[in-house]
Amino acid sequence: MDYNYHTHTYRCHHATGSIEEYIIQAIEGGIKFLGFSDHIPFICPNGDETFYRILTAEVKDYFSEISLLRKKYKDKIDIKIGFEMEYYPEHFEKMLKNAVNWGAEYLILGEHFLEEEQPDIEIKSIRTGSASYERLVKFTDYVIEAMKSGVFTYVAHPDLFNYKGDKELYEGQARRICKASIKFNIPLEINFLGIRDNRDYPNEKFWKVAGEEKCPVTFGFDAHDALSAYDSKSLVKAQELVKKFGLNYIGKPNIIDIQKTEV
Repeated sequence: MDYNYHTHTYRCHHATGSIEEYIIQAIEGGIKFLGFSDHIPFICPNGDETFYRILTAEVKDYFSEISLLRKKYKDKIDIKIGFEMEYYPEHFEKMLKNAVNWGAEYLILGEHFLEEEQPDIEIKSIRTGSASYERLVKFTDYVIEAMKSGVFTYVAHPDLFNYKGDKELYEGQARRICKASIKFNIPLEINFLGIRDNRDYPNEKFWKVAGEEKCPVTFGFDAHDALSAYDSKSLVKAQELVKKFGLNYIGKPNIIDIQKTEV
């Protein structure tokens, strides 16, 4: 594996280590193509911002710091700068416009919430577990609409929704995502943070369906610390998933350049 486009920085306020440390670790692991995709700022209706993302006041420094390091290591690694972004229907156009205007080169979809974020209020993550089929369908609808937009390079952790209900209902929604992945040619990510932290994803029920549908699959380290900028242990387990379910692993995804997007 010589690529990784799912990398965070200390500017999201829940990652550690310097950006240069991430780059050095990636180079030492053999990464040739690296993307920084920190959580895009979200501006609430009242003008406040949620803290577990880059703040708008930090965006300029985010791009300038990585740009300088990109020049420093240009002979060793190809670096792109983007964001991980949710799909919120009412805010999508504004968020996309901001990403383009700030200079983002690509986006990955990371759907963590279904409700509008609010400052100083903990919104229920889709990871917390739910038996609500309605919420599962809403998550699926959001992911498919995001893929349909054509601006996301891939879908991060498409199996993040921790559904506690009927297995067949879950598989039906997983199949909708996998079929949309094929239709719109948007890869789905096996997420290494879930492997590293022994979380409830990667969800084998989801990847069984992905293997049946033969949708495109890619890998992402989802690094929140420098040592995870190359994660060989999780790579082995991800490769085992590919083999177990006969996944259509495509390797390095094709980057969708959002600077060429009309907004």
